[in-house]
Amino acid sequence: MAGKGVLKMIEGLKYCSKCIMPETVEGQEFDENGLCRTCVSRGQKRDIDWAARKAALIRISNEAKEAAGNNYDCIVPISGGKDSTFQLHYVVKELGMKPLAVTFNHNWFSKVGWYNLMNALEQFNIDHIMFTPNRDLVNRIAKHSLEVMGDACWHCHMGVGAFAIKAAVAYKIPLLIWGESTAEHGRATYEHPDKFDRDYFLRVSAKFTPEQFKCDYISIRDLFPFETPSWEECEAIGLNGIHLGDYIPWDTESQVAFIKKKYHWIGANIEGAYKDYKSVECSMAGIHDFFCYCKRGFGRASIQASDDIRAGEMTREEGFEKARNYEQIEPRSLEYYKEITGLSKHKISEILTGLGHTAVKEKKVKLPFAKEWREISNAGKPFMQRLIDGEV
Repeated sequence: MAGKGVLKMIEGLKYCSKCIMPETVEGQEFDENGLCRTCVSRGQKRDIDWAARKAALIRISNEAKEAAGNNYDCIVPISGGKDSTFQLHYVVKELGMKPLAVTFNHNWFSKVGWYNLMNALEQFNIDHIMFTPNRDLVNRIAKHSLEVMGDACWHCHMGVGAFAIKAAVAYKIPLLIWGESTAEHGRATYEHPDKFDRDYFLRVSAKFTPEQFKCDYISIRDLFPFETPSWEECEAIGLNGIHLGDYIPWDTESQVAFIKKKYHWIGANIEGAYKDYKSVECSMAGIHDFFCYCKRGFGRASIQASDDIRAGEMTREEGFEKARNYEQIEPRSLEYYKEITGLSKHKISEILTGLGHTAVKEKKVKLPFAKEWREISNAGKPFMQRLIDGEV
């Protein structure tokens, strides 16, 4: 429980009584003990019959292998990040499946991320297809994404799911295997997991269909790559998606340590975070988390500190201090975002203020910022642009 005199991240906001996640988290609810949805969900992990769930996973795997014939057993969407690398390990080495790996390239790959992706393909000897939207389109989407949802990343939110399902329909591979469960961060619970279907990513992150997202400088034809196959096409192949984290105990820290040692996966400093793994593959991860902080008063460091508090690795007071040190920072990647969108810092701030959470606006919360104090070579201009320009 919160001790008297604990200095919170943002005064005026209500926080979980155990971790440091605030009332501004999307869909946030506190139980009678003041626990947030994530703390409640994580608590359920202790009471789950994981042996029974693993047996169910093995049945799903065996049925997929039997039905596949000469085709691939499943699709594993990968980015080269920590989760997708562990997904490949588990699918290939533990379940003995032959997957087709698919990548929606957000076109913001960092150097470390590109290495991790290519390394995974070599380590697991798997077939792979990738789709890359053109950079001009990505830049225009990054601008409009901020305007309508206060987030620069609609193309990734929508593209990851749409391209994976396109591949599933095209290759007639019904089973998609994802990684972390949404219950891990309170969007669902372990007792009632969030079922994957055609509109999963639309519900969870994208929020806008291509038809809803189009504007005067982005046509519906531009957005064809982000169109999801119809319900009829999905039903025709029996589309089924699962999250490994709903079937095996998900432990990010031990999994990261494992893939680093076993498969030479590498991390790096990331803007707004104090751990070296979340979204390390993306050069603009800091923008995503900074915009979240501006709208909701928390970012990636708060999520990481909350995980460490639940694990008993730090106190709640230490968690607030850690979050302040890492996410009340204006990221250097903001300069690149301004360059590709043509938006000024003032305009960006104005948009984010208008889209901010009601609790932040009503309580007139003042969001402090400092300059980035670390050297973060992965941030901002993507690796491919740096490579082409002779900077790496």
